[in-house]
Amino acid sequence: MRILIQRVSEARVTVEGTVTGEIGPGLLIFVGIEEGDDKEDIEWLAGKVSRLRIFNDEDDKMNHSVTDVDGGILCVSQFTLFASTQKGNRPGFTRSAAPRVADPIYERFVAYLGAVSGRTVETGTFGADMKVSLVNDGPVTIWMDSKARE
Repeated sequence: MRILIQRVSEARVTVEGTVTGEIGPGLLIFVGIEEGDDKEDIEWLAGKVSRLRIFNDEDDKMNHSVTDVDGGILCVSQFTLFASTQKGNRPGFTRSAAPRVADPIYERFVAYLGAVSGRTVETGTFGADMKVSLVNDGPVTIWMDSKARE
C-alpha cells in the first residue's frame, strides 16, 4: 500500500457535484492498493498515520498527531499512486490492484484507521471520477509505502 498524506486546513471530495467527504483542519490521505496488500499493510500504515506527529505544538514544532489536535481525516482511493513511468510517456498502472481486490482493502483501511485513531474517517467514492479540493497547510506532504518502511 502507498499513501500520500497532506496536512490540510480543509479538504473536500465531490462526485458528480455531490460532496461525499469533507473535513476542516486534519489529514487528507490518498490511498493506493497493489496486489498482495494485506492486513499487515493496513495495520502498519493506519497505526503510523494515527500517531504521526505533523501538527505544530505551542512552540511551533511538529509534535502533535491528528488525534492530539482533534483533526479530521479524509481518505481518497487513488490507483495512480502505483503509476509506472519507466517506458514511454503514458503511465502504466499494472501494479495497482484490480478494483475487486482494492476496494475491500481500501474499506478495511478506512475502518481500521477510524478505529485506531478514534476519529470518523470521511471518504470519497471508490472508483468514481472524484474532484478533490484542499488547502495544504504548511505545506506538509508525506509519502509512505508499507513495503518500504522508512
